[in-house]
Amino acid sequence: MMTGGARPLLWVQLRRTGHYSVQQNHSALPEDNPSAESQRPRPSVCSNPGSSPRRSPHTRLRPRPPCQRCNSQDSLDELEMDDYWKEVENISRSAEKRGGEGGNEEEEQQKHPDEGEQEEAWLMEAGLARLFDGSLPADQEQEEDSAAFLSTLTRAQAAAVERRLTLLHQTQRRCNRQHLPDVRDIFRLPEKDKEPREVQKGSESPPSDASSTEPETVMNVDVAFSEQALSYRDNQPHRVAKMSPNSPDDKLPNFRLLKDKTGQTRVGHLSPPDMKKVRRFALVEITALFDTGGIDLKAHKAVKVKTKESGLFGVPLVTLLDQDQRRVASTKVPFILQRLISHIEEDDGLDTEGLLRISGAATRVKSLYQELESCFYDGTFPWDQLKQHDAASLLKLFIRELPHPLLTVEYLNAFIAVNKLPTKKQQLQALNLLVLLLPEANRDSLKALVEFFQRVIEHQAKNKMTLNNVSVVMAPNIFMFKGCRSKVTEQQEFSMATGTANIVRLLIRYQNLLWTIPKFILTQVRQQNMESQRKQNKERAMRKLLKKITDKPPDRATPEPESAQGFIRVQAPQFSKVSMVLQLTEDLQAADVLTRFLSQDSAVKVKREDLRLYEIGGNIKERCLDRETFMKDLFQLNPAAEWVIKAAQ
Repeated sequence: MMTGGARPLLWVQLRRTGHYSVQQNHSALPEDNPSAESQRPRPSVCSNPGSSPRRSPHTRLRPRPPCQRCNSQDSLDELEMDDYWKEVENISRSAEKRGGEGGNEEEEQQKHPDEGEQEEAWLMEAGLARLFDGSLPADQEQEEDSAAFLSTLTRAQAAAVERRLTLLHQTQRRCNRQHLPDVRDIFRLPEKDKEPREVQKGSESPPSDASSTEPETVMNVDVAFSEQALSYRDNQPHRVAKMSPNSPDDKLPNFRLLKDKTGQTRVGHLSPPDMKKVRRFALVEITALFDTGGIDLKAHKAVKVKTKESGLFGVPLVTLLDQDQRRVASTKVPFILQRLISHIEEDDGLDTEGLLRISGAATRVKSLYQELESCFYDGTFPWDQLKQHDAASLLKLFIRELPHPLLTVEYLNAFIAVNKLPTKKQQLQALNLLVLLLPEANRDSLKALVEFFQRVIEHQAKNKMTLNNVSVVMAPNIFMFKGCRSKVTEQQEFSMATGTANIVRLLIRYQNLLWTIPKFILTQVRQQNMESQRKQNKERAMRKLLKKITDKPPDRATPEPESAQGFIRVQAPQFSKVSMVLQLTEDLQAADVLTRFLSQDSAVKVKREDLRLYEIGGNIKERCLDRETFMKDLFQLNPAAEWVIKAAQ
């Protein structure tokens, strides 16, 4: 194990490629000798609130940052963090072996927005550009959409919008630009002298005994996270985040969601129009949550860079998916990422000791990289000769070589800032929102990775890779990014290492919670949809009234709809039995509906697990139902919906 003294080595960044090279003052280490890893130094990793963790360009002697050992398996100790620094060095050696490949391509750079530019970008992303740009052409539909969106905001969310508008107003006034409307003319915010509205039962509240060792494990998704954080802050005004790597706060409890009888909604279960609304609410909510914690997050924007338009490595995710979807239309994760993961898992590959931690020889990995680029799509790559450690090295190389970070330039700092929130619960809530904000290609690829990491961890008895081991090894691969240009202290450097490893740890450990849509956001989407439909409903009501006046009344009374009698009609247009009527009972669940359908239509060849029940229309566009959804409760929430059975894609 490495000791804590200063090392006689200098780490120099090659400015042209953005990669490290190693200069040694004494004897050279063996080129591809894994046993030499324990003797190698740690390169610096950028870390400050305004920059991303990438290779520092500054040559310096660096003593090891102080770190205390912790016996808890739920925290990151000194021995485990050694793997982080070894992985950073492996990344640097790999870059050297590959030489100047891609050197003609520009680096991805982070740009600090100009004064007021950040607020403008935020408001535009939230779909509220009309609040500050009076030059936009009149669009009644857009104005109604903004009004409907604003009408659903909570106190903390509305305050977040007000703050950005106020900052932008002040900036534009200094720059003698156009006058902005007063925020009070746009929507009415709660009066500040009034008592905050009561947060529903189950929201985050301080423990009654400060010495309590039993962490709260319930995740309340009925109430906005920022509202829960306000309640928590008001009750514990002096609490600050604990960043110590061996703090008891680093223990990972078994969080669970409050049971929702209307069903849990996972990412991918909503239609694209409603997911667009989810993203808008998630942006406002994550901003409100950070505001509540006093975290001033300076977002970066990516400068357009020259990227490859074909191939495998160094190609944008969207481009990869585009070329893969020409082969299989439903592809969500790039073929190369899927294939590397599946190969690692073949022939008990998950039992390989040191999987992900032990790197393949750099020269061999470079050769395999080149062969994959030329042979992958024509099916001639010799997969049977690819060793697990080499495949894992290629997987990590694929992640690092993405021209834009997997967590995106825009949100990379937000992921890192999650560590500043005071409790694990708030950190998970923030990560949940950030996952929703990622572009679909990034979110789906990240999910494929964390699912794979979890399977690696499940084989830890043989591969010796625990949750912490996997997290510290993968953190530099996910978070290292070429946009950093700032000096940092030793303590900042170590804090960045433990902080990014902690984020990866939370993403893996709580992936089943993080890839869900909180109920309060879904409720806001329903409210916005209902608000937007009011005008349409008024027009429909007027047409029906005119029709009723002009048409002759029917000779017999109109039959009462089935729903009013306690029944619903379930449609199945893809199958021979196109519909069936079911009685709504207290215990009828979506799974029961599917079972009943299969029992009545023997011609259906689809397996039960491949059938889905959808809620369509009313106050939602389209939603795939959780099998434990109680139909009567959901019907009461959305009585105008239609119920449709489809085969899963």
